[in-house]
Amino acid sequence: MQDTLALDLIYVMAFCLGGLVFAVGPFVVVHLLAARKTRAYADKTDQLIECGMEPIGDAWIRYSAVYYLYALIFVAFAVDVLFLIPVALVYDRIPGFGIRDFVEVFIFVAILSLVIVYAWKKGLFEWNRKPNSQ
Repeated sequence: MQDTLALDLIYVMAFCLGGLVFAVGPFVVVHLLAARKTRAYADKTDQLIECGMEPIGDAWIRYSAVYYLYALIFVAFAVDVLFLIPVALVYDRIPGFGIRDFVEVFIFVAILSLVIVYAWKKGLFEWNRKPNSQ
């Protein structure tokens, strides 16, 4: 009984130590591999970021809302794929996965396909460029 308890305690401690290594390890590696004194040597200490190139223009530009709508459509179909890949992988392996389940998957895909219909009706796929006002 004591041997089992001690062994379980060793497993828990090893798991905690491994978690600590995975949590703190990247910070230690970055600290060891980080470049030193590059901003001071290049007289770039007034810049907010250092990428090796001189910044051109202002960083605050306005993006069209169309980009965000495309991102929402991407998220909708990423969720679709996340649910359909496991279904496709086990479709042949489970006995009794018949017509009823196929209809359920078809309804799921049809509902998610309404995202395309909605975006199409809203005119999202018509890319109208605004002329530059400079």
